[in-house]
Amino acid sequence: MGLFHQPDAARYHRWQFRLTCLGFFLTVAYLWIFLSSGLALLTRDRLADLTRFWWLQIAVALIIMGLGLRILTAPLSWVQGYWLPRRFGLLHQPFLSWCWDQLKGALISGLFILLATEIVYALLRITPFWWLWAAGIFFIGYTLLATVIPIWIVPLFYKLVPLEDAGLRDRLLDLARRAGVPVVGVWVADQSRKSNTANAALTGLGRTRRILLFDTLIQRFTAEEVESVLAHEMGHHVHGDIWRGLIVQGVMSIAMFWVADRLLRAGSERLGLEGPADPGGLPFFSLILIGLGLVAMPLGNAFSRWMERKADDFALAMTRDPQAFVSAMERLADLNLAERQPNRLKELLFHSHPSINRRIARAQSWRANPVSPPR
Repeated sequence: MGLFHQPDAARYHRWQFRLTCLGFFLTVAYLWIFLSSGLALLTRDRLADLTRFWWLQIAVALIIMGLGLRILTAPLSWVQGYWLPRRFGLLHQPFLSWCWDQLKGALISGLFILLATEIVYALLRITPFWWLWAAGIFFIGYTLLATVIPIWIVPLFYKLVPLEDAGLRDRLLDLARRAGVPVVGVWVADQSRKSNTANAALTGLGRTRRILLFDTLIQRFTAEEVESVLAHEMGHHVHGDIWRGLIVQGVMSIAMFWVADRLLRAGSERLGLEGPADPGGLPFFSLILIGLGLVAMPLGNAFSRWMERKADDFALAMTRDPQAFVSAMERLADLNLAERQPNRLKELLFHSHPSINRRIARAQSWRANPVSPPR
């Protein structure tokens, strides 16, 4: 029997969805007030008096705006990220440890946002084709980030140790060999220190690619179920989904930045800005990107769900064990308190993966018509 009943999962996800919507509206309202009240222009003028370096003005303005938003949404972040998961039994991490993880995450994401903003505003100052250059630079940045995540980022949040179970390790390495996906080893992350949730991943690119297992997965899943979960991840690498995802993200970035350029130039004069590169336009630019991201989300999620279905098919064909796949999905749904059958519109708009029930039904239908591993 699962750890949770589906009414618990449905109630948990209803609350998470409401809190996410509330966070979205709070963010939009904050940025709009920051812009329409004249606070953005006032901040710009004060910073111009303090320094003549435009890049420093951008950095300080972004930090001021970002800190204000963090403070405003801190209670919501606590409810959504800590209180609610503990209330539903997903999280048992001590509060101070959770706060430390949140701080590290905020510093890392803040650093990347600051770097990206400086790049965009530098390009805005030197070329009308900033949107094309920015998309290209970010594509390179995403690629580098995918390469270094297992080396630099993951160890900041988890203690990683080599998998000691020689039988399971050899089984997974043999799976990687048969799939034609070279890996440097199998590592275990101490997820049980924080949560009951389970997962696995194949992280990195090239010489940094490695298998990563949550210790909760090893403790609660059979070897066949672990292999099935990893085979799905292998499918992404065999199909080149990382590169396909990067390319699609790059194309969408070009389109979004091109539209953002038009909106930014059209709105700058009306808002009293000196041009698209005016630091006072930071909240306006942020609102534009949020709006465009919301429009692009269903398209990105549809592409992601297609890749996930293909990876499921690959896992079934590689392991030829639909029962292990189904039982792994059932167990993941229980441990992660997944919403097994969300509202269809909600799934189409907001979900990057097919629902658990759809994935199970696809596996059961595969049993009647097995195929070879798609390449």
